[in-house]
Amino acid sequence: MALGERDPVTGYLTTGHEWNGIKELNTPVPRIVYVFLSLTTTFGLIYWLLMPALPLGTTYTKGLLGYDERRVVEHAVAHAEAERAPWHEVLDRQDFANLAADPAAMQEIREAGRLLFGQNCAACHGIHATGNTGFPNLAAGALNWGDRPEVLQQTIRVGVNSDHPESRTAQMPAFGQDGILSRPEVDAVIAYVHDLSHDGTAVSALAHPAGARIFAAQCAACHGADARGKADVGAPNLTDTTWLYGGDLQTIFQTVWYGRQGHMPSWEARLGPRNVKLLAAYVADLRTRQP
Repeated sequence: MALGERDPVTGYLTTGHEWNGIKELNTPVPRIVYVFLSLTTTFGLIYWLLMPALPLGTTYTKGLLGYDERRVVEHAVAHAEAERAPWHEVLDRQDFANLAADPAAMQEIREAGRLLFGQNCAACHGIHATGNTGFPNLAAGALNWGDRPEVLQQTIRVGVNSDHPESRTAQMPAFGQDGILSRPEVDAVIAYVHDLSHDGTAVSALAHPAGARIFAAQCAACHGADARGKADVGAPNLTDTTWLYGGDLQTIFQTVWYGRQGHMPSWEARLGPRNVKLLAAYVADLRTRQP
C-alpha cells in the first residue's frame, strides 16, 4: 500500500500499513480532546497560582489566595465548641439526677453519647451495648460494681485491672490450675454453682452439699454467703441468669479451673472528665429505657 494513499470512504490518509487487506487509517485526534486538554491545563495552572499546590522540600507554595486547610478545620472545631458550650456547661454543673430530669440535656446526651459509645465502647460491648462473651451487657445486664451513674462514671474513668493508679481490681483465682482445689472438689462446686441460678441457694445446697461446703470455704468471701455477689470487690451475683462468660457446666468449669481476669481500659486520659461523665449518663439512660 502506498504511503499517503487516501481512503475513498472516509477521506482520511492511510499510514502505509496493511494487514490481510485491511488498511490502517491515519485518523486524526478529535478536536474535543484538544479542547479538554487545554481546559484542564489552564485550570491546573490557575489552581497552582491561587492555591497551595507545589511542594518545595520542607515547605510548599502558599498560593495567591492564602488558603490554609488547617485554619479552616480549626475554625470549624472552634465554632462547634462554641455551639456546644451551653449544654456542656449544663453537663459539667448538673448532677446525674438533675440531668435525667432535663429533657433538653438528655436529648444532647443521647445523641452525643451514641456517637461516643460507638467510637470507643462498641468494639467490646456491641453497638447496642448488649455485650459479648467476656464483656457485660450494659443495656440490661447485671453489672459487677453496680449500675448507679456515679458508679458507672468511676468504672469508665479508672477502668478494670487497668494501669490507672485507682483502677478497679478483680480477679477470679485459678482454683484448679493453681492446685487450690482438686478435680473432684472443682466438679462438686461447679455443679452447685450451676444450679444456683436455676434452683436457688437452698435447693442447690441440698442437691450438692459437698459443693455448698466448698463454696462457703473458698468462694463466699467474694461472692457472699448467699452467692449474690459483692459490688465492692466486683464479684458477680451467681444466683441470677446473667453470666459474663456463660452459665453452662463446661464454661463454669473453665472459669473455676483456670480463673478469670477481665480488663477494661481507663478512659480518663483519652476522653477527659466531661466525656466520661457523658458516657456514664448515656449508659445509665440506656438501662432506664429498657422494657
